[in-house]
Amino acid sequence: MSRAIEDLLHEHEAILFALKILASINRKLEAASPVDAADLSAFVGFLKEFADKCHHGKEEGLLFPALAASGVLEAAAPLGMLLKEHEEGRRWMAEMSAAIEPVLDAAAFIHAARGYTELLQAHIGKENEVLFPMAERVLSPERLESLYEAFEQHESKVIGPGRHEELHALLKSLKGRYPAA
Repeated sequence: MSRAIEDLLHEHEAILFALKILASINRKLEAASPVDAADLSAFVGFLKEFADKCHHGKEEGLLFPALAASGVLEAAAPLGMLLKEHEEGRRWMAEMSAAIEPVLDAAAFIHAARGYTELLQAHIGKENEVLFPMAERVLSPERLESLYEAFEQHESKVIGPGRHEELHALLKSLKGRYPAA
C-alpha cells in the first residue's frame, strides 16, 4: 500500500476514535451530566481543523483532482458523492458549533453530533472500501508517492508543524474525560 493511502487511512482511524469520544459526550449530555463547554468547543475545533481542514483538504485539493485527471469523473460517483458528504459534514459541524454558543443547547448538540457521526462512519467506509483501493489501482506508484509528499506539504501549510501531534494529544485528553463505553 502506498504511503499516501496509509496516511489517509491513519487519519480515518483518528477520526473514528474521535467519533467514539463524541458518542461518550452525547451519553453524558443525554444523562444531563455536566459537560465542560470548553471541551465541546475544543472537540468541534478538532473536527474542523483535523477532519475537515487537514484531512478533507488533502482529499479535495490533492487526491480527488489526481483521480479526476486519471479519468475518474469528479461529478460522477464516487467523487461527486464524497464531495457532497464533505459539505454535509461541514453543515453538521456548524450546527454543533451553534449549539454550544452562546449557551449550550444539549438537544441540538446531540442531534447534530449524531448526524455527523452517522455521516462520517458511512463516509469513511466508502473511502476505505471503494475510493482508496480505486486510487491504488488507477494512480501510478510515482503519482501516489508525489501525493504523499504533497499531503505532507499541505499539512504543514494548513495546520503547521507539530500541530498534528497536538491534535492527537487533545483527543487523548478528551478520551480521559469522556471514555468510550
